[in-house]
Amino acid sequence: MKMKKVIAVLAVMAMTMSLLAGCGGSGNTEQASSADSSAEEAAPAAEEAPAAENASEEAAPVEEQVLRVAAFEGGYGAEMWSEVVAAFEASHPGVTVELTIDKKLEDVISPAMKAGDYPDVVHLATGREAALTETLTKEKALLPLTDVMEMTVPGEDVKVKDKIVPGFLDTLATNPYGDGVTYYAPMFYSPCGLFYNAGLFTEKGWDVPTTWDEMWELGDKAAAEGIALFTYPTTGYFDAFTYAVLSSAGGSDFFNSCMTYEDGVWESDNATKVFDLIGKLADYTEGTTVANANNDNFTKNQQLILDNKAIFCPNGTWLPGEMADAPRADGFEWGFMAIPAVNAGGAGCSFCWFEQMWIPAQAQNQDMAKEFVAYMYSDEAAKIFAKSAAIQPITGVSDYLEGDNKLFYSIYDNGASAVMGGFAATAPVEGVNMADTLFGTVNSIVSGDKTVEQWQAAVEEVSDKLRAAME
Repeated sequence: MKMKKVIAVLAVMAMTMSLLAGCGGSGNTEQASSADSSAEEAAPAAEEAPAAENASEEAAPVEEQVLRVAAFEGGYGAEMWSEVVAAFEASHPGVTVELTIDKKLEDVISPAMKAGDYPDVVHLATGREAALTETLTKEKALLPLTDVMEMTVPGEDVKVKDKIVPGFLDTLATNPYGDGVTYYAPMFYSPCGLFYNAGLFTEKGWDVPTTWDEMWELGDKAAAEGIALFTYPTTGYFDAFTYAVLSSAGGSDFFNSCMTYEDGVWESDNATKVFDLIGKLADYTEGTTVANANNDNFTKNQQLILDNKAIFCPNGTWLPGEMADAPRADGFEWGFMAIPAVNAGGAGCSFCWFEQMWIPAQAQNQDMAKEFVAYMYSDEAAKIFAKSAAIQPITGVSDYLEGDNKLFYSIYDNGASAVMGGFAATAPVEGVNMADTLFGTVNSIVSGDKTVEQWQAAVEEVSDKLRAAME
């Protein structure tokens, strides 16, 4: 992810030396042109010449560079990018950043890229419908960023790799080829977990569960009072949920085996634990959930926890903002926790979504592009982003967050293990979709239309087909 600006610095030094030589000659010419002045004036002029020469040295121009940055305008808005670019330019004299921001960034930059005209830096995550980032990855058209990790964060005395929260650089979401080489720089992240009404726990005197045995016990207590243990917006939210449970059940190696379609992995004991757990959770899910688990009515399911009709709802840190104007029970207060530990003595887990920044292999200004990527992890840049609720994955970021964000982004400080990554890329397989099979089937499990055994067998079958197509 990082790299030193040594070449750029040397170039600036060389340029400066030649400019200084020119400035010295200019000073001597000015002195000669004043030879007609009186002897009385000449002496002071001679004494002042070195000062004039020093002034010329200080005013020597630096190397001018243009850096072209293309950034996706997501929910955080565009203003933060303009402010960060201004701060970068102020800290890097001579550099002008040409910034392109758009909600449909692919449509803006793709035509020029097809003609061979590439931006120097691109902020565009994987998982988007246009799949531009994935396409360039498959074409091996991205610049390795592992050396950027060894760079010192501009304006600070720490390496980039030491500034980034542990775990972010050991995932397919940053090392897409699984070879230990970083191609995606991790950007704004959002821990996912279970949201609940902390005020309800205070009112009832309940303890927040940390294991699934404690979850079932709480579910029975709540059911006696007409409150469901669980709901979910749509089955799409079971991606982050399931990833966290998989990691908690079998650890990171098991999780990676699932993500790379290892033969038989979905039939293993650890996988069976996960399928059985979600199957049992279906029995504790609020009765109207499936009917509203769609893009039109999902907020009705989210509303259940605000109305104390369900206790837990899986989601990301955007939920409070999404429900900011929704009615809520008296004493409501957002609570947020990791997915409970599957195994006794294990840690709870929180899957983390994050966006990515990358450098095209055909970028023209690669050294300064790497400098810009390294700057993204500076406290200066992180504080600017944080004002728009875009949180960088750097250590200590919670120190300057406030309110709900401080609660959400402290989840890893409170003992939760971070889970990141996703399924390995494959060539398209007609009629096969792991997301639909693994996550989309949850509605059928909750409604009773399918059994857990049927679900597990279907996932293993899809995994077999995708393993053969894995790139």
